[in-house]
Amino acid sequence: MIKTKDPIVQADFDAYVDDQLDAARRIEVAGYLSEHPEVAARVMADLRVRDELRLALSAPSSVSGLASAQAAERLQRSLGRRQIFNRLQRVAAVALLVGLGWMAHAGFGPLVVSEVVASQPAPAYVEDAVMAHRTSLMRAAMPSQPGTKHYDPAEIRAATAIVMPKLPSEWKVKDVQLFPSTFGPSIELEIGSDRDGALSLFAVRPGSFDVVKPRIVGVGDMSAAYFQIGEVAYALVANAGSTELDKAANQLANTLY
Repeated sequence: MIKTKDPIVQADFDAYVDDQLDAARRIEVAGYLSEHPEVAARVMADLRVRDELRLALSAPSSVSGLASAQAAERLQRSLGRRQIFNRLQRVAAVALLVGLGWMAHAGFGPLVVSEVVASQPAPAYVEDAVMAHRTSLMRAAMPSQPGTKHYDPAEIRAATAIVMPKLPSEWKVKDVQLFPSTFGPSIELEIGSDRDGALSLFAVRPGSFDVVKPRIVGVGDMSAAYFQIGEVAYALVANAGSTELDKAANQLANTLY
């Protein structure tokens, strides 16, 4: 039997399917799967769909469109089943977020998303991103709540299966936080920039596979540029008067291809 130092969680299975684990952790996950056939069956199904999608994307253009769509649809259904499986595990996190929402509602007023450039309503995770941004601003004003400036994208990826984009060299990370969200664990970076002012970058796995180019929406007195690459979605949040938010979001998105 393979003994693991850390418990095997759903993020490990997601990272296993996405080839995002280091060799040691992958061996631990494989050992766990060998002892839990029901979990192994679900992971194998996800691996099959992933490989079908990769094969479809490498096929000739005349057939790749339909094959890719079918594979992506199957992957999305698989992720949906995975969300149901984890729903009870996320109840506590969602409850915490709701409580945080009541506090922010009292301090800032209700969140209302208004369209700026996007041709369709913003995803629900954009509101979570704005809530996280406002909470980070509140925490920054409290001397008893010091920020965590140590930013380790590899550690974040291993723990949450969230791949973070490469940040511009002029951006300075002022705080790094793991937040609960409607969709599970999320990452929020508070960023300082001489050019762009105070920003925050929010990243979460929304439970669907998609590719969405950066779009701008207004959320109260804030603006957000959201985009998605595969299974991870991102939102760059700033004050409504911030300029070139779309340019910064495109710069981040380009580092993920």
